[in-house]
Amino acid sequence: MKFEPKWIAWEITRRCNLKCVHCRSSSELEAKDHPDFSHEEGLRIIDDISSYASPVVVLSGGEPLLREDVFELARYGTDKGLRMCLATNGTLVTEETCLSIKDSGIMMVSLSLDGASAPVHDDFRNQPGAFDGTINAASLFKKHGISFLINSSFTKRNETEIPQIYKLAKEIGATAWYLFMIVPTGRGEDIMDELISKEDYEDILNWHYEMEKEEDDMLVRPTCAPQYYRIVLQKAKETGEKFKRRSLKFSTGGSKGCLAGQLISLINVDGDVLPCSYFPKSAGNIREKSYKDIWENSTLFKELRDFKLYKGRCGVCEYVNVCGGCRARAYAITGDYLAEEPFCAYIPARYKPE
Repeated sequence: MKFEPKWIAWEITRRCNLKCVHCRSSSELEAKDHPDFSHEEGLRIIDDISSYASPVVVLSGGEPLLREDVFELARYGTDKGLRMCLATNGTLVTEETCLSIKDSGIMMVSLSLDGASAPVHDDFRNQPGAFDGTINAASLFKKHGISFLINSSFTKRNETEIPQIYKLAKEIGATAWYLFMIVPTGRGEDIMDELISKEDYEDILNWHYEMEKEEDDMLVRPTCAPQYYRIVLQKAKETGEKFKRRSLKFSTGGSKGCLAGQLISLINVDGDVLPCSYFPKSAGNIREKSYKDIWENSTLFKELRDFKLYKGRCGVCEYVNVCGGCRARAYAITGDYLAEEPFCAYIPARYKPE
């Protein structure tokens, strides 16, 4: 089976004006230990990627709008044939930002919304006014005809707001809503006691299934929740009903679970190529090797693509081909990225506890 990179998150800065409780990169306003790379190096990285493939490239952070050349990088990538997107917390978006987004050829913007009200969202983001900033950004994007999607991350502190956030995402005009079940990396390691239990996790994914069946206007996807695709197949077997899932040309793929190192990757500000945004293990550095070499030849990526190496319940699960378990979560919780998914409640028929 051939694995092609379809989606690359590119951390163009680790600086950020917020200090979110779950931040995978522990970003702060000054990132002295992880400085921004030069503009010239950014152009070289785009050349490297575009010489090999034409994936979606998401300019991410930190907060990418803190880089003065963010739109120059976007324009260069667009001219190279890459599908450029932008991930922002929204608080720095202005009328001028919107004009630059359109001029640079950015095709989609993602905003983060972790509460249906200011108290909840601002608590998650550790910044008063963050909620108002996101809502204002959505309003400006809608005014300027810029497509945007909403990413929402959940822990115990905001899981009761899931239906309300979904409703709000529709109200403000989002093209898509991605429900993220957080992986405890970066500052997320400090809130391990807030991780949603695997039982509640299962209930939330079942809620998502029922909601998605009725959703006609907006693309919805659970993210970092690969067991959702096992639930979809289980429901089909139980009821015989199937529903056609909507697609989005800027998404990471079709009906498949964990895509880390299979269809997606992250290039961090230091040049390390990681399997995904929440998987802090390098497969190689783009300052030392080409992206193509890392993608095709790294041991880490090869192992992630070989389901026969998976252990525990994942190793014997009949749904491993559509789910695979979250490899980043396995790594974060157990230290072994081939271990079973720690937050999956399903017991495969062939599983025999040791």
